[in-house]
Amino acid sequence: MTFTILEELLAHISFLCLFIATIIYWGKLLYINNVRMNTLGNLGMTIGFLFITIFLSTRWILSNHFPLSNLYESSMFLSWGLTLIHLILEKKSKNNWLGIITAPSAMLAHGFATLGLPKEMQQLLPLVPALQSHWLMMHVTTMILSYSALLCGSLLAITLCIIAATKRGKISPIEYDTTHIFYSLIRKDSDGVIENNTYYNSEKSLYFINFRKWQLINELDNSSYRIISFGFPLLTIGILSGAVWANEAWGSYWNWDPKETWALITWLIFATYLHTRMVKGWRTQQSAIIATSGFFIIWICYLGVNLLGKGLHSYGWLPHNP
Repeated sequence: MTFTILEELLAHISFLCLFIATIIYWGKLLYINNVRMNTLGNLGMTIGFLFITIFLSTRWILSNHFPLSNLYESSMFLSWGLTLIHLILEKKSKNNWLGIITAPSAMLAHGFATLGLPKEMQQLLPLVPALQSHWLMMHVTTMILSYSALLCGSLLAITLCIIAATKRGKISPIEYDTTHIFYSLIRKDSDGVIENNTYYNSEKSLYFINFRKWQLINELDNSSYRIISFGFPLLTIGILSGAVWANEAWGSYWNWDPKETWALITWLIFATYLHTRMVKGWRTQQSAIIATSGFFIIWICYLGVNLLGKGLHSYGWLPHNP
């Protein structure tokens, strides 16, 4: 009973930290380049990451198996993975705008697990026979981490497509403000920012804002490519380890189970994306559209297939009527 209360406390505190971090990062749309808000946002993500880590570790100790046996635990691990990617990227790339995308993603994954799933699924249960294998940690961990990276990269690609879709030519005040906000967030500092009226009263403003837009698109494209390039090998390892595990459990490396089929489709989508990055003549936006489609394919693979309750991977997910 005590450990159940501890788990709930850790889960709710970590969710609150991610929620506050999301508000702070989105608040930066109003207070651009506020150093204090950058620090508070990163602190919220860090504390949330630590509490999720303690939560997963506690659950691991109590259950005597790695906490990836059902939808609740995998969603918590997905939130943990998104938070980890955020902390790594923000530290290495010094991008203080990344939390606008990663913070709400981690919060929503966490909220789905803690607030959207029934209580009976959140309870500790013994592993079903099919999951009692040393491959559980290897296969599921790499798959969820790959989902975290690919989802993050895909969200950056979606943002790129939205910004690139704005028409060139005369820029409205709303389009100007959007471009100005996002570009200001990726600047190392706020020195030399010219007042808004200067842009509106000058013919050069059109070229300057388009140049800013190009820089923002380039930044999003590079970040998306790097994150997806990190997640794709993890997805490959996850699929291969799953095939070996399937051979041990079911006597066949590949059974064309719905989960396996959609995992293969996900792999093909992002393999196509990476291939287009190496082919001359492909525009940045065209590649981003492929990555955008991958975002929806991942959710079908991770969540949609299992909600149907069919196939060899139907255990440990939402209860369904036979």
